[in-house]
Amino acid sequence: MWTCPNCGRVFRSENQQHYCGKAPESIDEYINAQEEAIREPLRQVRAVLLAALPEAKEKISWSMPTYWQGGNVLHFAASKKHIGLYPGPEAVAHFADRLDAGGYQYSKGTIRIPYSGELPLELIAEIAAWCRDTGNHA
Repeated sequence: MWTCPNCGRVFRSENQQHYCGKAPESIDEYINAQEEAIREPLRQVRAVLLAALPEAKEKISWSMPTYWQGGNVLHFAASKKHIGLYPGPEAVAHFADRLDAGGYQYSKGTIRIPYSGELPLELIAEIAAWCRDTGNHA
């Protein structure tokens, strides 16, 4: 167990990335709070999601950027080495072959997109549209 020296929260993993204190109120605030080097990839993912989900509302849920359209369609978040995309377990299962082909790590409901390398923006758009169209929300 690890206790954050700043906020006192307890985590299983040492140096667990988290928000100390108040969660961001907007996606702009969320992105601007990240390290400068990862802001642009986050902005690119956001732009793709806005284009793929034009009727979805942007909000912060679970302290991360969320797209809501009758339910949480999906979330994304910054981690130390990757962007986490959270479309839900059905979406991950549906796109598993393409994720495998791209060499992306994933688990139940989570896709890890490393900062190194090109972002799979077309695949992210397809996943978002699939979640919207099928109702398989995060």
